[in-house]
Amino acid sequence: MTMTTGLSAPDKGGEHKTKMPVEAADNDKRRLILSHLGDRLIVLVGMMASGKTSVGRLLAQRLGIPFVDSDQEIEIAAKMSVPEIFTMRGEAEFRGGERRVIARILKHGPRVLATGGGAFMNEETRAGIATRGVSIWLKADVETLYRRAKRRSNRPLLQNEDPEGTIRKMIEVRYPLYSLSDITIQSEDGPYDATVDALMAALMQFLTNPTLPGVHHE
Repeated sequence: MTMTTGLSAPDKGGEHKTKMPVEAADNDKRRLILSHLGDRLIVLVGMMASGKTSVGRLLAQRLGIPFVDSDQEIEIAAKMSVPEIFTMRGEAEFRGGERRVIARILKHGPRVLATGGGAFMNEETRAGIATRGVSIWLKADVETLYRRAKRRSNRPLLQNEDPEGTIRKMIEVRYPLYSLSDITIQSEDGPYDATVDALMAALMQFLTNPTLPGVHHE
């Protein structure tokens, strides 16, 4: 249902100016983003528990384009879960499969792609994303990541005696490379709608001003 905000006060000529319905404004943003995006992908990168899957699904819904999660695609291809792949085949084989799956996904757009936390560390994958997509880093602090990660027990890299320390070490290695993304959005606790609102605004700014440096919403 279209939401309206009523009528504004009369202008000097005595006529009321009707405010644009919220849904119409959102549709304008959607059309503008998609027209500039073309057949590229919107690629979400960042640490585990940064909200890539939840934000990605909501963003794809807002834009009316498909959503893909690379970890889910890897599981389908391997016919086993990510933790099982790590246990039975090792991280190196998982990373190889991750690289191949993402390369395949990048051939088809437009869509929203949520990547695994280590995917952007691969130079070949970063180059593919730079060519075929717009990269968005969902940045979160250690406390937020650890609090969210504790809610799930299927994080292979955190199955040790000091998961918070592991997150801190991963941040030291990964954040410098995540910072190469086109757009940075702070991921905080709260409604994901607010994060998607900020993300769409940043996308519009980046896509309509391609000569500007990366957009950062801290």
